[in-house]
Amino acid sequence: MGDATARTRERREEGVPHPVPERTGQRLLRRLRAPRRPRLWFEILLVGLSYWTYSLVRNAVPEQRAQALRNADWIWRVEQQLGLAVEESVNHAVNSVTWLVVGMNYYYATLHFVVTVGVLVWLYRRHPGRYAATRLVLFATTGVALAGYYLYPLAPPRLMNGGSFVDTVMVHQTWGSMASGDLKNMSNQYAAMPSMHIGWSVWCGLTIFALASVPWVRVLGLVYPALTLVVIVATANHFWLDAVGGVLCLAFGYVVAAVWYGRMPYALPRAVPDAGRRGVWAPGRA
Repeated sequence: MGDATARTRERREEGVPHPVPERTGQRLLRRLRAPRRPRLWFEILLVGLSYWTYSLVRNAVPEQRAQALRNADWIWRVEQQLGLAVEESVNHAVNSVTWLVVGMNYYYATLHFVVTVGVLVWLYRRHPGRYAATRLVLFATTGVALAGYYLYPLAPPRLMNGGSFVDTVMVHQTWGSMASGDLKNMSNQYAAMPSMHIGWSVWCGLTIFALASVPWVRVLGLVYPALTLVVIVATANHFWLDAVGGVLCLAFGYVVAAVWYGRMPYALPRAVPDAGRRGVWAPGRA
C-alpha cells in the first residue's frame, strides 16, 4: 500500500512543471526594464548631456548646400503636383501681420524647449513609473532624426534659390531661429528634415492627452502640435512634409519603447513598485 502511494505521488510530481532557474543575463535584463523611480540628479545630467550631444552631432553634419537646395526644390515640386504647396501663401499672409509673425518667431525659438522640458518635469513628478519609458520615446525619436539630417540634407523654404519666401526673423529683426542672423554660423542650416519641432511637440501633445486628468489640459495637448505646425510653416523654417518626417521618427520612438517595456509607455503603472516587490514585474504585465 505504501509503495503504491509513493509511486502515485512520484507520477504526480513528474506532471508538475518545475521552475526553470533564471539566468543572470535574464535577471539583469528584467531589472533594467522594470519601472523605477527616476533620480533627479541623474535625469538632469542625462537630459543636458543628451541635448548637448544632439546639438553637437546635428551641427557636425556636413552642410551639403547644393544637395540640400536640390532636395528642397524636389519637395516643393512634389507638393505643387499634389496641390498642397501652401507654405508660401501662409508665410506671406502671416508676415503681413507684424504682431502675429513676431509672436510666432518667439514661439519657434522658445516653446520647443520650454514645453518639452516642462512635460519631462511633470512626468518625473506625477508619473514616475512611466517616466523612463516615455523619455525613451523622446530619445529614440531624436536619435533617428540625426540619421535623417545626415542622409537627407534639406534647405528650409526661406533659403531656397529663387523662392519668394520671407525669412521672418531677418525681416522683423527678431530672435526666432538659430539658422538666421548672427546665429546662423552656430547651427546647421540644412537640417530641416525631419522636423523635431513637430516630433517633440507631438510627443508632448500625446503625453499630455494620454495622462492628464483635466479635460481642458488634454485639449491643449492636442492644440499644441497643431499650432506648432502652423508656426514652422508660417515662418518658412519647414515644409509641411518635414512634419511628416518628424511624426515618422516619433512612431519609431514609440516602437522602440513598446518593444523594450513590452507595452506602450502610457499603459505602464503610474506609481513605481516598492523595492521589495519590484522583482514580480515583467514586461507586458502590470
